[in-house]
Formats: sequence, structure tokens, C-alpha cells
Amino acid sequence: MNKIAILISANSEWRAIKLLYPDANIQNSLYGEFFNTILDQHPVTFFFAGWGKISAAASAQFVIDHFRPDLLVNLGTCGGFEGRVETGTIILVERALSYDIYEQMGDTAAAIDFYATDLDLSWLPSVDDLPVRRGLLVSGDRDIFPEDIPMLIEKYDAFAADWETASISWVAQKNGIRLLVLRGVSDLVSIEGGEAYGDIELFHQRSKKIMASLSEIFEKLLQRIA
Repeated sequence: MNKIAILISANSEWRAIKLLYPDANIQNSLYGEFFNTILDQHPVTFFFAGWGKISAAASAQFVIDHFRPDLLVNLGTCGGFEGRVETGTIILVERALSYDIYEQMGDTAAAIDFYATDLDLSWLPSVDDLPVRRGLLVSGDRDIFPEDIPMLIEKYDAFAADWETASISWVAQKNGIRLLVLRGVSDLVSIEGGEAYGDIELFHQRSKKIMASLSEIFEKLLQRIA
């Protein structure tokens, strides 16, 4: 594995990453800040890709085109469904889909399936000894609506959601590039509401912890990647 590009989506996540690399030489691109470093002898670019489906898809393609990575990585946070996952859980994404597509003239399920991606992780060394949970992550261009949780569980057996993973996964698959997505559960949402809703500082605090954990786990994985 030669060049690695790591996409960071949310503003809070990017601030947390920069705290971990205080001496980084921050540069600017069309889509956001980035910096280069060396991890376990691998050249790595951390790229602030931006939040939401549009920024995620556009910046992923930009990074693929301009940095030509051998491995694309997305590290970030997600919201979990209370009772199905715990705060702090690290999710190794195996499948991603955009659940907030609504087709009025045709088949919504077919449209959702078109943008769904099964991530090929056959190249990844064993993670059985690492604190990660493999599974599906659903994405929507919004925070989790409490009233959507029963539907997301019934239709997809989902336990967590974010904004960007489905878009990044789809773009990576189209380009035939290896992708690794690790997302940490920063806050929980139930049918009664979300613990971080109306409390952005809680999300900022949790993001720092999650991004530190993700960085540690990724560096352990990197030592196993040829």
C-alpha cells in the first residue's frame, strides 16, 4: 500500500484531527484544507472533505483525481439508535446506502438500491482483536429523524446513520478504488429525540474522543496492511 488519502467530513471532526497533528503544514484546495504526513512509513494525506452528500461525493472524486491514492479512507462520527448500539462504538462499514431518496414516478426501493454499495473488504487483514463492529451504515442529508428510526430498523436492520458514507462509498466503487470507512457513534437518538440535539457542544466533545479512537485504530490497521 503506497499512497493513502483520509477524508474527514464534519467541521468538528476536522478540528479534532488537527489537534492530533499540531505541527501539520495545512494547505488549501478547491474543496478544503489538507495536510500530508507519514504513518508507519506510508504517505498519508488528511483531507477536509466537507459535510453532506454533495461535498462528500465531489471531494471524494477530487481527491481520487488529484492525489491518486491506493487506499481511500473515511474516518468520522455517526449517530446511533438507542438500544441497538452504544456510544463510542466504532463501526467498520460493510454496506452503505442513502435512505432519504424518494421516487414519486417510479420505484423508490430501486433508486435506493442503485446508490447502495457493498464495500469489498477482502483485502483487509483480520480485525477480530480490534474494538470494531462490522455492519451497515445508512446515510441521509440530515440528522436522524426520531420518527424514521422504526422504519430504518424494519427495512434495513440499521443501527446507526450519518450524512456522507453512502456517497463516498458509491464514488469509490465507481472508480474501482479500495475504501475503508470507520465511523464512531458520537451520540444516540431514540423515538423521543437525540441526546445531542440542541447541544452542539456535546457533539464537539464527543467528536474529539471519537476521532482520537479512530486514529488509534486506523494506525493499528495500517501496521497490518501490506
